[in-house]
Amino acid sequence: MAAEPEPVRPGGPAAEGAFPSGPGPGPARGPEVPAPGGTPEGVELIVVGGGPAGCAAALMAASVGLRSVVVEEAGRLCGKLRGIPAVDNVAGGHRGGPELADAIAADLARTPLCRVELGVRAVRVRAHGDRASVTLDDGRRLHAPYAVVATGTGPLGPRVAGWLTVRPGARTAGLWGAEPPPRARTLLVLGADRPLGTFLRAHPGLDARVLVAHPPEDDYKADEVRDDPRVELLPVAGLTLLPPGSGPVARWTARDGRSGASEADAVLLNLGSAPAPPPGDLVRDSAGYCPPRSQPPRLFTAGDLRSARFQRIMAATGSGGEAALRAYYELSGVPTG
Repeated sequence: MAAEPEPVRPGGPAAEGAFPSGPGPGPARGPEVPAPGGTPEGVELIVVGGGPAGCAAALMAASVGLRSVVVEEAGRLCGKLRGIPAVDNVAGGHRGGPELADAIAADLARTPLCRVELGVRAVRVRAHGDRASVTLDDGRRLHAPYAVVATGTGPLGPRVAGWLTVRPGARTAGLWGAEPPPRARTLLVLGADRPLGTFLRAHPGLDARVLVAHPPEDDYKADEVRDDPRVELLPVAGLTLLPPGSGPVARWTARDGRSGASEADAVLLNLGSAPAPPPGDLVRDSAGYCPPRSQPPRLFTAGDLRSARFQRIMAATGSGGEAALRAYYELSGVPTG
């Protein structure tokens, strides 16, 4: 397995000031682009979030000679990506999330212009007149001319799904990273969010009926799995999940007024995700996402945090690279239009 950048702890060898002084050894800049300046922390860019978007931002920054620090709450880079067993919409020949995550981590490990801090969480991100600051949960505060925030999304629970009622004792599991029970005949999936397509591609040999109960807001997502012969779509107005026993696991009301009950060998939650921005100065839209064009100076957003409509691995990496380039041009005084 490819090595990941060594986690940094306060006071360790790669703590503040560990970068060599002066501009990094990136590609030569033309005379019209002055070398940007750093900060006492020795970085020009703070990247919050170590998923594909954040790692792409750090790699792009290094390619133009900017030093960065990546702050990641988990103990590994690209942790969510490692839970995707099959990918078929990324360039480079990678077919699994863990394989792709290892490749990204190895790329980041090869650059001396980026340090990685694992196991620390950003608790506040601020935009000041001349810098960005990120406060960590260990009490430290990082400063740099710019920050890219790519903290992505987190899974929604049943309580936020107005169409779903879960009775005490009902049993569920998350679809993300789940393995179907052996010899399962029917799986009940609650919600048609996009991980369902990943789940089906990861288990081509699954010989079971996959009953997908979903609300109206998931209709366009359900179209992505409609042609899978294992899938039976159940558009519902409401569903009640029941505790295990000798009867059905769920009772539902369809949107056409019909009512019914369903049995299943397992119930998997696939209710979608919600943006997970850190507190501070990021500007959120009505759904909680942080569109790049709405952000204050000094702060850029990338990856799934931007919008519910562009949550794809390649879209995330592209947005991370673009955010780092925008920081570079801002530092260099080059207009981007």
